[in-house]
Amino acid sequence: MKRFALLSVILVATCVVAMAQPRAIGGRFAWGIGPSYQHGFGEKNMLQADLDLLGYGWWGIQGTVTYNWIFPISSWSHAGSWNWYAGVGAGAGYEWWGGGVYTWTYTGRPRTGWGGGFVGVAGMIGVEYNFNFPLQLSFDWRPVIGPGFSRYGGRVYFFDHGLYAGAIALAARYKF
Repeated sequence: MKRFALLSVILVATCVVAMAQPRAIGGRFAWGIGPSYQHGFGEKNMLQADLDLLGYGWWGIQGTVTYNWIFPISSWSHAGSWNWYAGVGAGAGYEWWGGGVYTWTYTGRPRTGWGGGFVGVAGMIGVEYNFNFPLQLSFDWRPVIGPGFSRYGGRVYFFDHGLYAGAIALAARYKF
């Protein structure tokens, strides 16, 4: 019973600390579109998690989590506040290039839909504007660097192209 009481106290304290931190939730619009979440750790740091649904002829999903350092821009202050931020984290994704039957040009044989994925280190650099009301707009670049893999005709091939998903994005978030 004492362990249950101790675990309950720790759980409640963790929830109270998490709820006391500034957070923002919204959408990020780039190569794909998807939800974005920021969790602040004081005035100088934040954790950002994004889940992008890729489109434009290639369908897929990509997830990244970055730990960012915040640098206020006091000379730009007007009605709200401006911040630079930069960080590092991890990212992974998979894309599907069609689902029909295609002719592979190297062999001339038909292949079914194929795709590829990646996993690696994510970097982020951007600028954000926080309005006096609970709205935040940001403009950032988030490349992912690491190995990838492709699936051709049921076989998996590993390759290392290096840079993936380096799209520039615009995000709008509700701060609470």
